[in-house]
Amino acid sequence: MLTNDDRIAALEAIESIKSLKHGYWRACDAKDPEGFEASFIAEGAVIDYGPLGSFDDVKPMVEIFRNVACKKVDGQYAVLDMHNGSHPEIELTAHDTAVGRWSLRFRQVNTVERTETVSIGEYNDEYRFTDGAWRMSVCRFTPRWSITRPLGDDARIEEGIFDSRG
Repeated sequence: MLTNDDRIAALEAIESIKSLKHGYWRACDAKDPEGFEASFIAEGAVIDYGPLGSFDDVKPMVEIFRNVACKKVDGQYAVLDMHNGSHPEIELTAHDTAVGRWSLRFRQVNTVERTETVSIGEYNDEYRFTDGAWRMSVCRFTPRWSITRPLGDDARIEEGIFDSRG
């Protein structure tokens, strides 16, 4: 039987894992390669984004992130992303490991091709507590469906319209 201290520690771990995953998505949307990389264990992370590629370490994915998500054309980002994750199911498997499942609604505006894509999928992750924090050791994304449509000539794309103060 778990003690109250054990239950509190488990709840704190689960909340830390939720914060980790939300920070990962914020880094993706904010075009923050350092924040993206910090979401994973330092070496040997398994990343499988289905059709987007599979990797056995975070560093190659960080380079792709820099070249694709952070790419600018005529001073504007080529793609604008919005990750909206929900429905977390997190299970601690030991004091320093856990597994998790999330639903994702992803929206991307391609400013060069003038298209909008909406996708739905599932993340299946594994987490490890290392160097004083929870990190992803495995991140697998399975797409469920996607729709891409052209943006009309009347669509205006604005980025950076709010500063950090809101």
